[in-house]
Amino acid sequence: MKKIILAAIAVMAFGFTNAQQTRFGIKGGLNLSTVVGGDVDDTKSLVGFHVGGFAEIHVVEKFFIQPELLFSTQGSKFDGFGGDYDYKLNYLNIPVLAKYYIVDKKFSVEAGPQLGVLLSAKLDGEDIKDYTRSVDFGFNIGAGYSFTDNLSVGLRYTIGLSPLSDKDIDNEDDYYNSAKNSNLALSLAYKF
Repeated sequence: MKKIILAAIAVMAFGFTNAQQTRFGIKGGLNLSTVVGGDVDDTKSLVGFHVGGFAEIHVVEKFFIQPELLFSTQGSKFDGFGGDYDYKLNYLNIPVLAKYYIVDKKFSVEAGPQLGVLLSAKLDGEDIKDYTRSVDFGFNIGAGYSFTDNLSVGLRYTIGLSPLSDKDIDNEDDYYNSAKNSNLALSLAYKF
């Protein structure tokens, strides 16, 4: 974990010191998230949102580094004995993306790691933060299109790399222990 954080800081520091141009912006949009893996069954997507800021750091030609700081609502719906249950997770996500413009600063592709800090976790309104990992690692892959020099839209998929729970759940085959986040995000961004 420390190596990933140090590597992300080193990449950002290198980008800032060698950047020919850095632009800042804000973004927000829709999340469609669920929990996948392990013994997770009968899940449905939970609709949420994300909002925050970013920096687009020009490194060379069409290559950029884009660190972000986003508040993100994620989770899933589960079918249970008494009906559907909402599993709601709020994160402060810190993705660091390598971004490459394919066509004249119009169409871009991006990929990179993400660190998520858990802010709250609730299962049908009851606090379960003590049973949920406080840090979530993920990997992003996505694409974007710039309508103008300032306004763009993006689509990104994030797959969780770390289990959601750090507690063993006896007699339920460690139900949450190997479950991971999965999130599809549609964003609208504005660069200053």
